[in-house]
Amino acid sequence: MGYLSYNSSMILCDIGNTSVDLFSEGKRSKCRVEDFDPATFVEDVYYVSVNLSMNERIHGLANWYDLRKLIDWDKYYPSMGVDRVMVCEAIEDGVVVDAGSAITVDVMRNGIYDGGFIALGLYSAHEAYGRLSSALSMSFNFEVDLAKMAKNTPDALTIGFLAPLIEKIERLGKPLYITGGDGQLLSRFFSEAIVDEDLIFTGMNKLIEKGSKC
Repeated sequence: MGYLSYNSSMILCDIGNTSVDLFSEGKRSKCRVEDFDPATFVEDVYYVSVNLSMNERIHGLANWYDLRKLIDWDKYYPSMGVDRVMVCEAIEDGVVVDAGSAITVDVMRNGIYDGGFIALGLYSAHEAYGRLSSALSMSFNFEVDLAKMAKNTPDALTIGFLAPLIEKIERLGKPLYITGGDGQLLSRFFSEAIVDEDLIFTGMNKLIEKGSKC
């Protein structure tokens, strides 16, 4: 492709709407978008971003490489979030659950995207219940038994939101990979899940390696 070359000293960067996640030499760091200045980096930075204003600031910086340009979009769909694509690129076969501000669930079969769906994130679901009624503004109980009927409001909210979601995910097959800020919480309901908080960076690395061979 002639777009970029792979090197071990590179910095990987995942830019969201509110935070910037950096990965370099096996270490991860995070900061707020408003505190982040891309022009201060002299190293090569390979990034994905869903933040339009940050994209404008990065545009023209010669050492910043947009990994969106390396994606084979024929495998996915045009409006699919680039962060979702990256976690899918990390695996060949299995189900990826990214539990962030939204919960995205995607299936890969033999390196081919097989579809997915999007649900409210845990915090967003909690807020949505609270907007319906102040009586429903309660935290989820992540110790609840989803197979039982609830006898209190926190359990009723948790089961009502999570039970259908967990059942749907379990039907999709295995292996199951869970990532994202709420990944550890969600993993409590899956006995054999692989929890990998750095899955997006694994996907970014794999895409870079593919690009360097083209």
